[in-house]
Amino acid sequence: MDKSQLLRKITSDEEEKLTLARLLDQLERSCGRNIPTATNFLTPQEQNLAQTLLQQIGGASGAVLSGGYDGAERKLMIFLPEYLDMEYYVQDEAYPLCAVRCMYRQEEKPTHRDFLGSLMGLGIRREMVGDILVTVGSCDIILRREILPFVVQNYISAGRTHLKVEQVALSHLHLPEKRRQEIRDTVAALRLDSIVSSAFRISRTKAADLIRAGRVEVNWRLCDKTNHICSEGDTFTARGLGKCTLAEVGGLSKKGRITIRLERYQ
Repeated sequence: MDKSQLLRKITSDEEEKLTLARLLDQLERSCGRNIPTATNFLTPQEQNLAQTLLQQIGGASGAVLSGGYDGAERKLMIFLPEYLDMEYYVQDEAYPLCAVRCMYRQEEKPTHRDFLGSLMGLGIRREMVGDILVTVGSCDIILRREILPFVVQNYISAGRTHLKVEQVALSHLHLPEKRRQEIRDTVAALRLDSIVSSAFRISRTKAADLIRAGRVEVNWRLCDKTNHICSEGDTFTARGLGKCTLAEVGGLSKKGRITIRLERYQ
């Protein structure tokens, strides 16, 4: 099976095929030159596809996913030669991940969107930036190391908020407290519009409008089908509303509706 056939087997999405093709290039480079190599940041969906691809070709033994801290959402796929282990590599100056801390006055409250938008405004591609960790008075941003000097020198504001930016060790990141709201509900069917309606406390009509408008992702992939059937463990993101997970699908209620438990991230 050639490369194009293999990629078509994994996904039909052209952007995902391109991402996986680049991943294969990095794997071949690592094997051919016996050096560590890495992809750019992958979304959780792309990470799943990457792992599926590596299982298909038997190339997963030296592959490590790393996002800079435990629980990171966006991660690089790093390929290590046999002579190098991850514990040593993270101490090396060539390690491809680093972080900056953006400090600002505590009374100002820039959002994740402000930080991401201002970085994109500098011409930085999204795949060069990992997780954006917003806390009170500071925001830590995971980056590809090659853009570190540019960011430190040129990143001066997020929205209207003035920033003081400096490098910070990955071991000293400020991690925001993850707040989760548990939601228990019943639905007639595990349709996407029903789940979004329950998760974000909006009407099914509004949920359907958001989905059709391309503002809802299921497992980090855009889904515009209101009747998409959801499964336990699926993660949903609604632009402007937040993110939630369908944590549990239970049995039927007395009225014959499906009981569900959602975890919404605030």
